[in-house]
Amino acid sequence: MQCQICKKKTATIHLTEIADGLRTEVHMCEHCAQEQGIAAKSQISVNELLSSLLASQPTDDELFGPSEHQTPCPHCGFTLDQFSKAGVLGCPYDYEVFEKSLLPLIEKAHDGKTSHCGKAPSKISQPAKKQIDRSNLRRQLETAVKNEDYELAAKLRDKIKKCES
Repeated sequence: MQCQICKKKTATIHLTEIADGLRTEVHMCEHCAQEQGIAAKSQISVNELLSSLLASQPTDDELFGPSEHQTPCPHCGFTLDQFSKAGVLGCPYDYEVFEKSLLPLIEKAHDGKTSHCGKAPSKISQPAKKQIDRSNLRRQLETAVKNEDYELAAKLRDKIKKCES
């Protein structure tokens, strides 16, 4: 692919921006990227990415005091100190143990989302798409019933019946 700026060299830097639901892509060579003030790094390690995200967050001492920063996980003995240095957690239970400290970091890394909702391929068969939609509606129905929002639950029930017919 050719650089969109100089139209001479091969584009090696590809920027994608999504704003207000609109996706724009810019493809440029390293020289044009440097002229635009864009620093290009060939690869960023996961630890480096997590460290940069952690650096922009308030420290755990600022949020919760030093006690939580040093409190170990009862399952693996891992601490938040170790997480800030290594960029990885010790075990799956660490997400629950350190939830207060990790939640702001997870929200920032995932644009405010804190729960995994899955991902479907863009080219999916119609029956599979309908099955995914029904599963999502059932999940929403369970949540509505749990929250005692019976009006929403009735609407979701009707949608599920319509999908199944």
